[in-house]
Amino acid sequence: MREAVSKIEALQRPKTQGITLDAVERSIAQATRALTDLAHDDGHICFELEADATIPSEYVLYHQFRATNPRPGLEAKIGNYLRRTQGPHGGWALVHEGPFDMSASVKAYFALKMIGDDIEAPHMRRAREAILSRGGAANANVFTRFLLALYGEVPWRAVPAMPVEVMFLPRWFPFHLDKVSYWARCVMVPLFVLQATKPRARNPRGIGVQELFVTPPESVRSWPGSPHATWPWTPIFGFIDRILQKTENHFPKGPRKRAMEKARAWVSERLNGEDGLGAIFPAMVNSVLMYEVMGYGPDHPQVRIACDAIEKLVVEKPHEAYVQPCVSPVWDTALASHALLEAGGPEAEAQARAGLDWLKPRQILDIKGDWAAAKPDVRPGGWAFQYGNAHYPDLDDTAVVVMSMDRAMRQHGLVAGMPDYKASIARAREWVEGLQSKDGGWAAFDADNNHMYLNHIPFSDHGALLDPPTADVTARVVSMLSQLGETRESSKALDRGVTYLLNDQEADGSWYGRWGMNFIYGTWSVLCALNAAGVDPQSAEIRKAVAWLIRIQNPDGGWGEDASSYKIDPAFEPGSSTASQTAWALLALMAAGACEDPAVARGINFLTRTQGTDGFWNEERYTATGFPRVFYLRYHGYPKFFPLWAIARYRNLKRGNSRQVQFGM
Repeated sequence: MREAVSKIEALQRPKTQGITLDAVERSIAQATRALTDLAHDDGHICFELEADATIPSEYVLYHQFRATNPRPGLEAKIGNYLRRTQGPHGGWALVHEGPFDMSASVKAYFALKMIGDDIEAPHMRRAREAILSRGGAANANVFTRFLLALYGEVPWRAVPAMPVEVMFLPRWFPFHLDKVSYWARCVMVPLFVLQATKPRARNPRGIGVQELFVTPPESVRSWPGSPHATWPWTPIFGFIDRILQKTENHFPKGPRKRAMEKARAWVSERLNGEDGLGAIFPAMVNSVLMYEVMGYGPDHPQVRIACDAIEKLVVEKPHEAYVQPCVSPVWDTALASHALLEAGGPEAEAQARAGLDWLKPRQILDIKGDWAAAKPDVRPGGWAFQYGNAHYPDLDDTAVVVMSMDRAMRQHGLVAGMPDYKASIARAREWVEGLQSKDGGWAAFDADNNHMYLNHIPFSDHGALLDPPTADVTARVVSMLSQLGETRESSKALDRGVTYLLNDQEADGSWYGRWGMNFIYGTWSVLCALNAAGVDPQSAEIRKAVAWLIRIQNPDGGWGEDASSYKIDPAFEPGSSTASQTAWALLALMAAGACEDPAVARGINFLTRTQGTDGFWNEERYTATGFPRVFYLRYHGYPKFFPLWAIARYRNLKRGNSRQVQFGM
């Protein structure tokens, strides 16, 4: 009761209340100038994309596996980054100020020791004690144990068996590459070869981490399984794994060699130049190691280009360095274009158009990627997330690009210098509609990638082997189709998508956000979509969502959600207010017709009050999601364009003749 009263009193403080449009206008101008200043000469915008300690740690260990060295001084800078991000619990977390994570901590400790840190240094001793007090490195996840096996630190039986012969399995078989997500395919295929050959890291420095084990690894008989284990799948797959562990070394050599060649060919077809296999770090590293164990020398063109792709992910600063899991230029450019179009004015609109012009030729029109296995008759037409990833365009990026192009044309008309995006939009729409799943929803990369039993195979202890439809991606497509003029009456695809969203609402009125943290992100996405699709703002579903958003507003006027909301049974967990999550909540409320609600004024007040002198907002907390519970992301661009978008939307609605949002986002 006392906390509730305290919150009400805080919300009623004069400084957290209303905001003048003049103050809003100044904030918009400052943020707009700052954002346009960050654009590249060719019009695109790309911000840093930061994960946790695992990626830079793996980068250090990847080089020592091959007995190579990063460029001079880089290891020392990565060491500085790892020491700075060590938590008060002694280990490393998956998010800023998060709880201890065993796998991240084991890898960070191993990397620091490899770099040369004395294991008796205070920070190393604290890390070791934190790891040992929680059962030791034997409790790390499958990917970490695989890395430890490559270094000879654990026996190979610590890793689930993944025979390379699965490359021969027919599509009707319960396990097939087409039945798992794009990221799982790209990581697993070269991994199959590594497990078949079981190479040993060259490790010229001779570094190991046996001191991180409570029980010697050779004596461990039961390695940890999945935290989401359920009956009957877990015992069934566990039994299969035990059989494979005992028999795999006796598989015929001829078929094994042919399976390895098939895996190599699969990787080579998708190698993706200097953007790398799948354009994601773990798959890139595995591809390099796969080529080398198959006899490719360091000067082989495919090895060289795969190595170059990895180095392009390094972010080096004067005193620190880290490695990105991937890059996000298409996503950043498209979202920034939306924010700039909302802000308006000649400079902002010119920059938005420059970004769209950069995006236009990056539409993938000539390659049928892995998505075609489920939808062979659909023509390609999407955009990827990264600079290049032609086999793996995604629906979220594509819908956001289309809406920005459509808005630019509608907002300005085909004036001088304004390209006609109609052909690009039509082709993208065809592809997106063609990838609708049978349940009416849309996933990120594939259609009907929902063989849920596969999340219980021993390899999938992260629980993210699949790419099923989600509310946030479905909402983005519903928004796109609606903005392009479709209605539930005119479009069966749109009607099925809206029905999917209405059926997916949580009991408290929110929606789960798969790709952003979490229920705030999902609710923002869906309320924008329902508004665009013409759902009555007074409907029970929208009113319930609005009430939920207002109820979870923080006393400072902002909104925040903690990564702990991604638990086995997900539920909202409040967190410190962040600029991006506050912007999502505000955009959601305005889409639902609540522009005049005092909660919106308080939220806009929070954003203008916390804006930095550089025009941006400081946001160290992670607000995006790679894989729930195991991998999160900090988009450095989110606090730069989402708050601008929200405050500009507020100004436009307050100064316009209507309080209804006219666009899909």
